[in-house]
Amino acid sequence: MKIAVLSRNPNLYSTRRLLEAIEQKGHEAIRLDHMHCDIIMDEAGPSIYYHGKKLEKIDAIIPRIGASVTFYGTAVVRQFEMMKTFSAVDSLAITRSRDKLRSLQILSRSGLNMPRTAFTNRSENAGEYILEHLGKAPVVLKLLEGTQGLGVVLAETRKAAESVIEAFEGLKARVIMQEFIKEAGGADIRVFVVDGEVVGAMKRQGKEGEFRSNLHRGGSANVIKLSRAEKAAALKAAKAMGLAIAGVDMLQSSRGPLILEVNSSPGLEGIEKATGIDIAGKIIEYIERGKDKKRLPKDNVKA
Repeated sequence: MKIAVLSRNPNLYSTRRLLEAIEQKGHEAIRLDHMHCDIIMDEAGPSIYYHGKKLEKIDAIIPRIGASVTFYGTAVVRQFEMMKTFSAVDSLAITRSRDKLRSLQILSRSGLNMPRTAFTNRSENAGEYILEHLGKAPVVLKLLEGTQGLGVVLAETRKAAESVIEAFEGLKARVIMQEFIKEAGGADIRVFVVDGEVVGAMKRQGKEGEFRSNLHRGGSANVIKLSRAEKAAALKAAKAMGLAIAGVDMLQSSRGPLILEVNSSPGLEGIEKATGIDIAGKIIEYIERGKDKKRLPKDNVKA
């Protein structure tokens, strides 16, 4: 097979590992910068040109679409799907996962446990029943457009929460409010799901004094053995989002695992180094199984 990794940066660990895994499995590997792909639509049918040359005979793609270029990146993925090229991740699923509010709505509808979350258009309500619903302070405030721990603030008091919300609204920035899970101790769990199977899991611990556990923020990672409840929650979350490849983030709490987020382009470096598992190889094996299931995109979750 000829498998293309859609990635802007050839030096990224995840991109390099996927290209290596493709070749190790005996396939042809190429990298395409999706921002240099031109989408052509005419009576001859959909096609893609790359640096002025028409792309042909690509059997499968692995989208690695950055959050800042989601719109154009998913348009390129969708075009490949229209050309009946197998995509490891559906374009619609990528779009859903990038909308944090929509994702939480889908996860909530699916009956998954998560930190109590609220979203409002009126800051004057924040100090009343909404913050009351979230429970006692502290409260976590998250920018809807934030990534890798950026745009996440811990408000120690309700008064501080109201002030932060008003400040963000003054900048025309949208925020969601979530209860703070104290017993998580500044740690979370990243579960890597491929084709309905948990292929690896790690516990990420934030550095001292930091409530965010992101590795990009200086956190550390170690392999973890999941409980049945944690494994079931991760698989259900990935399925609810329609993602065949997903990084499911959750917190350990006194009321069981709580889903934080489902990532459609999870990084491979942290999980492979923490677990010693060839996650990239698992992704290629999934493509090998799915190559005969070329399909047009469909929105399975109807949301």
